Amino acid sequence: MKRLGLALRTFFLVLRDAAFRQAVEGVLAQRENTSAQPAVLRSRQEASGPTSAPSADEHGASGAARSPQPARGPSEALVLLAALQREARLVDFLKEPLGDYTDAQIGAAVRDVHRDAAAALERWFGLRPVLEQPEGASIEVPPGYAAAEFRLTGRVSGGPPYRGTLAHHGWRATRCELPAWTGTVEAAYVIAPAEVEL
Repeated sequence: MKRLGLALRTFFLVLRDAAFRQAVEGVLAQRENTSAQPAVLRSRQEASGPTSAPSADEHGASGAARSPQPARGPSEALVLLAALQREARLVDFLKEPLGDYTDAQIGAAVRDVHRDAAAALERWFGLRPVLEQPEGASIEVPPGYAAAEFRLTGRVSGGPPYRGTLAHHGWRATRCELPAWTGTVEAAYVIAPAEVEL
């Protein structure tokens, strides 16, 4: 439960405090730079057929710099981000300056984003708790436990089995069914298209 509270506090600080948001972005960028690059969706790109190579000109007609283009298509992370924007307008919400809004207005927006994003995650991943016991329950971590399923905190000594209090039940995906990417290589970094009303 402490981690849930920390996550919510961090979430709202990112929305309200520009300096805090920049610090979080710096930490996330550092983690991304040290982790392995996600695999591209080769099968989706191959299914869409060959595409022409990007132009050597890095600027469009407006003079604005184009996004860097991947070799074969977007990573699964970009596909997921675009889908969360499409389903729940998550990027719009996170990028919106909230200084001029009341807490009640922010709360109403959070409710909509929460509902739509939760429905999308359930549809794509079928999230279920790793442990069914309620948080705060006394549990036993058995010998030979999977390190991916249990994170031991506090004073860890000796060997399993360990007895402790469940601080968070964890999450497990029961499936992974991301929406298929059907765009072109040139549009691989577009999370949401610009909307023009005529």
